[in-house]
Amino acid sequence: MNNELDIAVVGMAGRFPGARNLEEFWHNLVEGVESITRFSDEELLRSGVPAGCLSNPNYVKAAPILEDPSQFDADFFGFLPIEARTLDPQHRILLELAHEAIEDAGYDPNRYPGRIGVFTGAAFNTYFMDSGLSRDFAQDYIPTLISSDKDFLSTRISYKLNLKGPSLTIQTACSTSMVAVHLARQSLLNEESDMALAGAVSVRVPHQAGYFCDGGGVVSPDGHVRAFDAKANGTVFGSGGGILVLKRLADAHADGDNIHAVIKGSAVNNDGSEKAGYTTPSVNGQADVTVEALANAGVEADSITYLEAHGSGTPVGDPVEIRALTKAFRTFTQRSGYCAIGSVKTNVGHLDAAAAVAGMIKTILSLKHRTLPPSLHFNQANPEIDFKSTPFYVNAQLQKWTSDGPRRAGVMSTGMGGTNAHVVFEEAPELRQSSRKGSGHLLILSARSPAALDHATHRLREFLKRNDSINMNDVAHTLCVGRRTFSHRRCLVSASREDAIAALTEGNSRRVLSSVKDESADRPVVFMFPGIGDHYVGMGHGLYEEWEVFRQEVDR
Repeated sequence: MNNELDIAVVGMAGRFPGARNLEEFWHNLVEGVESITRFSDEELLRSGVPAGCLSNPNYVKAAPILEDPSQFDADFFGFLPIEARTLDPQHRILLELAHEAIEDAGYDPNRYPGRIGVFTGAAFNTYFMDSGLSRDFAQDYIPTLISSDKDFLSTRISYKLNLKGPSLTIQTACSTSMVAVHLARQSLLNEESDMALAGAVSVRVPHQAGYFCDGGGVVSPDGHVRAFDAKANGTVFGSGGGILVLKRLADAHADGDNIHAVIKGSAVNNDGSEKAGYTTPSVNGQADVTVEALANAGVEADSITYLEAHGSGTPVGDPVEIRALTKAFRTFTQRSGYCAIGSVKTNVGHLDAAAAVAGMIKTILSLKHRTLPPSLHFNQANPEIDFKSTPFYVNAQLQKWTSDGPRRAGVMSTGMGGTNAHVVFEEAPELRQSSRKGSGHLLILSARSPAALDHATHRLREFLKRNDSINMNDVAHTLCVGRRTFSHRRCLVSASREDAIAALTEGNSRRVLSSVKDESADRPVVFMFPGIGDHYVGMGHGLYEEWEVFRQEVDR
């Protein structure tokens, strides 16, 4: 049942350990891949790790890392080389992800009539500390601050992408990205924003480096995350980032958006001081935020058939979380063993400020594919957890996601310091099929350079190959109005998906037209009606019937 508080996820982008994009991320989840890299001594030395660390038995030579986190298309975003060099890699990557997510949503911010808000966060800036930039801090205070401090994370995205809604940087440690989603949702419901970006990023520098484990903290001594398992011995911190694009569900329906999933409800709270220590999790705080999120969503706990847990794999944290979730669910139901539970940290480690967005994207992809990926390294339950008396069971095997009603999931996140968050997701409603069935489709591409244009052409061809049920009217519409326009352009008129693939595959096809335009020029549209006396009655009838704009102009 949809209501006026429902929020649609209309776009996503992510970069995670072992995955350059969300397709690779989903493939790794389904295949049960652990994307925590083991380093050789040579790799660690090249990365700048002191040689003395390598022989220390407490030094763990593992971490979840990104592929080429230093790479950045500075020119595309209008950065000078010196600006790009000093810019925190977390700012660079999140800016790229914001651009990708808006494109995934099918919008060009310069042509979108509403206000787009930004709600993001980042982890500690280790690049600043590692690169020696701190030596210049006193002399170049303002430029160093702008390129390095978290305060400027969201506003830089708003500036570079021309987004004019609220722009807030959120920081609540591990729960940052989920709190960002909660605040973005509120901004949409309060009509401060018409679209909102929400997410976070974490990039550790030096990137190819391990960590010290003395056995008394929260980190794993062997570089594995074993959520809920009897052998759980800690977590592994790493790098990654993700962004969701959100709209009010009613607006998304009206605009014909591609809806990945629906947010039914969310809640945020803090543990306060009723716990053993500042970094200690609280049963009551986590239970209360879960109850509030379910009540806010207006759904029964019985209808939640998957829960993506915080699941950090610590001997203390896991039992506390299960007790809290059980206490919350028992407010609504006495059923046991019906709700699958898992943790993406077993795949990619703990991504700090971006930990929750990794879990949310995993859950959204699971809803889309109606499949539950396995939570890794679970063999025997932590002795402090009696799963038989809880609503939950650990989903240790790949399985189809079945449900009597709409598939629904909860996602839990806790931040060190006590800020808890919970979001309730529901699978997207059935897609509304386009009613217009045209005989020709104008496909338009543009990019900043010839090489980028060729890459965009390749991506379009591969996308069409992978999606045999795609509506070509939707493809043509999104390429026309949902993309920024750049100087290097290419267009093609195709009769079908297969025809477009064939034309885009041909080398130097005469059907594919390329040109270079001045991006700032105002280009009028000219209608041309050529002919050499071969006109016939009704020759414009097909255009008149298929194309609304043509019909309106003829009628006028």
